[in-house]
Amino acid sequence: MLSINNIEVVYDRVILVLKGVSIDVHEGAITTLLGANGAGKTTTLKAISGVLHSERGEVTKGTIHFGERRIDGMRANEVTRLGLAQVFEGRRVFEHLTTEENLIAGGHVQSGAAVRQGIDMVYTYFPRLRERRSQQAGYLSGGEQQMLAIGRALMSRPRIVLLDEPSLGLAPRLVEEIFGIVERLVKQEKLSVLLVEQNAALALAIAEHGYVMENGRIVLEGPADALRDNSDVQEFYLGLNEGGMRKSYHDTKHYKRRKRWLH
Repeated sequence: MLSINNIEVVYDRVILVLKGVSIDVHEGAITTLLGANGAGKTTTLKAISGVLHSERGEVTKGTIHFGERRIDGMRANEVTRLGLAQVFEGRRVFEHLTTEENLIAGGHVQSGAAVRQGIDMVYTYFPRLRERRSQQAGYLSGGEQQMLAIGRALMSRPRIVLLDEPSLGLAPRLVEEIFGIVERLVKQEKLSVLLVEQNAALALAIAEHGYVMENGRIVLEGPADALRDNSDVQEFYLGLNEGGMRKSYHDTKHYKRRKRWLH
């Protein structure tokens, strides 16, 4: 459904950030992209959604296809109209607008009737937003703002949603609630999701397929079950030692990464 083929991304015409990245996002499934800070995960999402153009970045090699359509040269608004939406890290709601006004803004590519239907759909999945519909978004809790950010993305009726670090700064209970709703959206609305997430355990628990990125390259990929069982993923991303026990703080602080992935 979404195919990223051997892309390179350069900022300011000199800074090479992505180096031959290839990812496939299957229809009606969650695909996760794991990696440490600075690995290139967010840049990958921006390359897909067309946001790079506003940040002096560009895809210089490779292609990105959404179905049969090549989208790597398109602007963000054009990509949105095709059925792809991005939820940015840090939520970025319009703080001085109400919850419902934020949703209406997300549906700017839809007709009036479709916007009303979209709002009703969002309230069905996020009933807490219905309760806060007239409240300014800046006064919502962090979890409610994350729900609003996802709901606003859904207003364009996308076929694919790019989710960037949805668990960031949220309590575990809220994270589980939000991830549960995302799973329901995938099953009930036939949504496809590319999930960037540092909480590897949670991401691999709900994903069908996963990729691991280091230094702008994909270094490992496979079914989520296989990645969970991979010893490197367990050590570097799940914090487990070779016996499956959680590593101590001393072990975690002083280990040196084995670079056997990078050949």
